[in-house]
Amino acid sequence: MASAKCDKVFCGTFVHSSNENLMQILMNKAIGVDSSGKIIFFDDESRIVDLQEKFSFTTDQVTYLSGREYIIPGFVDTHIHAPQYIFTGTGYDLPLLGWLEKYTFPSEAKFKDVDFAKMAYRKAVERTLKNGTTTASYFATIHYDACTVLCDLVEELGQRAYIGKVCMDRNAPEFYVESTRRSVEDTERFIKYVLAKNDSLITPVITPRFVITCSEELMKGLGQLAQKYQLPIQSHLSENLREIREVNAMHPDSLNYTNLYKEMGLLTEKTYMAHCCHVSLDEVKMLSECKTSVAHCPMSNFDIRSGVADVKLLTDHGIDVGLGTDIAGGHSPSMLSAIHMAIVASNTIQFTRGDDYKPISYKEAFYMATLGGSKVLGLDNVIGNFIVGKQFDALLIDTGAKDSPFDVFEDDSIEDLVQKFLYIGDDRNIKKVFVAGKLVSGTAK
Repeated sequence: MASAKCDKVFCGTFVHSSNENLMQILMNKAIGVDSSGKIIFFDDESRIVDLQEKFSFTTDQVTYLSGREYIIPGFVDTHIHAPQYIFTGTGYDLPLLGWLEKYTFPSEAKFKDVDFAKMAYRKAVERTLKNGTTTASYFATIHYDACTVLCDLVEELGQRAYIGKVCMDRNAPEFYVESTRRSVEDTERFIKYVLAKNDSLITPVITPRFVITCSEELMKGLGQLAQKYQLPIQSHLSENLREIREVNAMHPDSLNYTNLYKEMGLLTEKTYMAHCCHVSLDEVKMLSECKTSVAHCPMSNFDIRSGVADVKLLTDHGIDVGLGTDIAGGHSPSMLSAIHMAIVASNTIQFTRGDDYKPISYKEAFYMATLGGSKVLGLDNVIGNFIVGKQFDALLIDTGAKDSPFDVFEDDSIEDLVQKFLYIGDDRNIKKVFVAGKLVSGTAK
């Protein structure tokens, strides 16, 4: 059987994670990608002549990285509200529930206008791609038509995405609420719309906003849809203390907030919950038993003063954890900001726990933003690192970019260059963005 032909080859330094190693820096390597975007070899650069003969590529197809460049897996944003991009960076004077009423619901209601949705969603997707988000798990709005707009734009721009029509049938303003029946019916319509595209990059995801805005009838209906179509589920859990009190008051017979989702059929091995700042140990054990994952959103947890999730507690119980920007609760669409704030959040926990508590390292935060995020979305057999057979979702990082926000010095090691990018780099250092081997952002040269 003939070997697959290469479409492109990169030679130089690669940085990724594995199940055994939070961060591996691999120098003098060569990676080959075929026309479908699949990695067909990852080998020593010294074998480039043999590889060229075996995989039939020309020297013109080879890109040699400079000493200040390296390639990392694309970032996986496990929790982002696409319509909220329009007010990102504003409105941080209120905690969660007041913030939803004053800023979020009025802003999301604007997406009833399809032309407005086309304009705003294009900007949101382009911005996340520019910042290196190759995979995003989007909350859209309650509007079916606008959800299809987001889906079409993601397809056009080449991003990998999970997209969910937001569902909410109670405790919301009249201008932004739907009936239970309409919510379930439109969700199924959207599922069918996405599946009909037969695009492997786009997946519909069941998206109840959270318990306060979703009746039991609605949640059960969504749970049934998730089961019927074998789909992932995303929502919010234990983000804010007032939120938890209100959920408990509304559902006094339920064991706890987490168990309520379980009773509704929404806590499965394909579920990932954002936040989990205030989950009890019993709830952590329940999440673990259900094989439910967590989208850690440290930016928004600080920005709207919700709390701090104990990532170590979650991972110690075998729960997969990824990172989310959670715009507009979070102030930046950049996963680099999420990485930095995840480290800060873990450091703040140590303030109260003492030196016996070991906060996460930059390597752990990098893992959560890449391979960890792919596990949360159930995509770790497809993306997340540079394993032969996976898709080439990747970022070409240039630490010596002309307009870089940081400087590089002669004595800087490759480890230094990785840390500098993760802590103080930005989109100016992201030279190229690839999804399934296709250049979707950055310069062609």
